[in-house]
Amino acid sequence: MNKLLLTTCLIAVLFTVKGQRQLSLESVVDLAIQQSTAAKEADTRKENRYWQYRTFKADFYPTLQLEGTLPNFNRAVRRILQDDGSYNYRFQNQNLFETELFLNQTIPFTGGRVFISSSLSRFDDFVGKFNTYGGDPVTVGIVQPLFGFNPYKWQRQIEPLRYEESRREYVEEYELISGISAAYFFEFLTAQITLSIALKNVDSNDTLYQIARGRYDLGKIPESDLLNLELQLMRSQQDVAQAELNLETARLRLKSYLGLNQEESIELITPSEIPEFEVSEELAVEMARKNRSDAIAFKRRMMEADRDVAQAVGGSGLNGRVFSRFGLTNQGDNIGNVYVNPNSQLVADVGLSIPILDWGRQKAVKKTALANQQLARYTLEQEEINFEQEVITHVKRFKMLRNQVTISKKADLVSQKRYDVTKSRYLIGKMEITDLSLALTEKDRAKQTYLTSLGDFWQAYYVLRQLTLYDFATRRLLYDPTQE
Repeated sequence: MNKLLLTTCLIAVLFTVKGQRQLSLESVVDLAIQQSTAAKEADTRKENRYWQYRTFKADFYPTLQLEGTLPNFNRAVRRILQDDGSYNYRFQNQNLFETELFLNQTIPFTGGRVFISSSLSRFDDFVGKFNTYGGDPVTVGIVQPLFGFNPYKWQRQIEPLRYEESRREYVEEYELISGISAAYFFEFLTAQITLSIALKNVDSNDTLYQIARGRYDLGKIPESDLLNLELQLMRSQQDVAQAELNLETARLRLKSYLGLNQEESIELITPSEIPEFEVSEELAVEMARKNRSDAIAFKRRMMEADRDVAQAVGGSGLNGRVFSRFGLTNQGDNIGNVYVNPNSQLVADVGLSIPILDWGRQKAVKKTALANQQLARYTLEQEEINFEQEVITHVKRFKMLRNQVTISKKADLVSQKRYDVTKSRYLIGKMEITDLSLALTEKDRAKQTYLTSLGDFWQAYYVLRQLTLYDFATRRLLYDPTQE
């Protein structure tokens, strides 16, 4: 037995050492979800979107804010306006302390804002050597836009949809990660089994070659048969070298994706069975429309187009604002005087903005928004059709792949049995070498076809879950719609 054969046999032994970590498809998918970089990125995006949503909700809660100037010191020569309109320059040495406490509340339905405030200030004049206090013990006010666009109304409708969409996208990302890890799993598994087949072929071809040499020496077979077997042996040895390279490449890809230590030795276990369950096109479409993030996105995008129209219309005509403030105010030589017998105060104003001549700008803005709204409607109608068709097409493909697995598995068993029979008949001289070579080729091809169909099935399984957010094998949703 030559050196290459000894080396390949040692490699075969290494595949069965006890220290090797064996991984099934399920464990590989679990590892990808638990520790892959892609999963960590999905988790980070989920957290980011959660806090964006929390920020939106906080905008509608009351806010308490303290503002102040502590202190505002001024020591300089300043120009002072006199009663007769002239100016006089005076030296100033002053300080001002100001504080104000605000309680603000947005009014989502009207787009306005109400507030309550309390302020206090102290003024010190170091030249005149006196100080005084002033303040507004309590003030209540409202700021209300008129006739214009109300952004809060639209935010309250759109942002919850955006957040729910992101929650479903998160589950879809995990199903995508599962599908990618399954693809890497079968790439590695195929390379692993291909190397195992190549090693067995080297051993088998070497045995046949040694037997053929004995027969050739006895004159029982022609030299062409011996040369054919020798060529087949060399080809199988080349196949081993290529299979080793493919295995190492697939191993690195899988470990890198799963975040495993590159020094760790792993071996994959071939899935023995595929889950048995029925998938109807009607149920798949129903689940997709009910669960998918795209179904939420369709509604959100149409609502955003409506919002843009409302914004264009609201900003193109008569606009105004009402500001009103009522409260108490006072001043005195000490803090207590500010709160004793305060005077009432009232401030109210109404502002208007009426466009007279804008050379058609506002009309163009409205027409653009309306055109974009119509375009969004047409686009979404087509995307909804494509959405449904994608699900139906994939369900049909999934069923076809299931049948292919069944057929290719049976073909793999038949081709292996055919090769064993052909090899036995060749050894007793009842088969030609060409029949043996063909049986060997068909055996290897059938095994490759089976592994390919098995990998395609499992990847299609995770795509089906991604498209519907529903597990047809266990009949359950893949996300909890009640959990925030």
